[in-house]
Amino acid sequence: MRFTSALKTVAIGFALTASGVAFAQGGGGGGNAEEMKKAEAAVRAQDNAKSLGTETVVKLPPATVPADPQNIWDLDLSSGGRVRIQLRPDIAPNHVERIKELTRQGFYNGLKFHRVIPGFMAQGGDPKGDGTGGSQLPDLKAEFNVMPHLRGTVSMARAQSEDSANSQFFIVLLPRMQLDKKYTVFGRVIEGMQYVDAIHQGEPPADPTVILQASIESDGKPPVTAAPPPPPAPPVSIIDTAKPKVGAPKKVAPKKK
Repeated sequence: MRFTSALKTVAIGFALTASGVAFAQGGGGGGNAEEMKKAEAAVRAQDNAKSLGTETVVKLPPATVPADPQNIWDLDLSSGGRVRIQLRPDIAPNHVERIKELTRQGFYNGLKFHRVIPGFMAQGGDPKGDGTGGSQLPDLKAEFNVMPHLRGTVSMARAQSEDSANSQFFIVLLPRMQLDKKYTVFGRVIEGMQYVDAIHQGEPPADPTVILQASIESDGKPPVTAAPPPPPAPPVSIIDTAKPKVGAPKKVAPKKK
């Protein structure tokens, strides 16, 4: 029995020494067993500390980035002026590249905001205008990130599949954190949110707001505004439109007696 105990002690001692922990070996007995347990616990603690030290620290992206004309998406809306959106290639590079590509093709020009829910979001980017369409380009693989869906956040719409985003996007009107990490955030409004608030509401709206022009700011396209409505026609005067009857007798002044 003592021989077996001694072998166990030597084996454990060798293992602990190989792990870089030295300890005093004594004879057999309860005291030695207690020391062995403590030594084993110390080894495990040291190994855990090493593994934690080697883990990669995840760095969160900055909440805002400097305005760069090459990454600012301008939307000129029929509901008002220009909306400036800061694109974020650092968190969603493929989605930002898709927005740039379609924008420079003129894809978004003339498209409607077909689904606008008060206090939630305004969705557009569908050439069919009913939420079922997209571009001719392949769908995108999701790039879910840690950016929250706050007021002004611009995110990609998709179907049931996580990898089904294509051309449709939505602008958040009020914070909706339940959308986080379920839809790809690729930008945020930095100017012109009042024009987003003015987008006509409805599913679909009776008189939908239109993207008159989408452009990348570095391309230098001037803003496009909606043509003003024609002035109202002047009121029709009854006197002006009254016409004498054809062949009506002329009035003759009475002869003096």
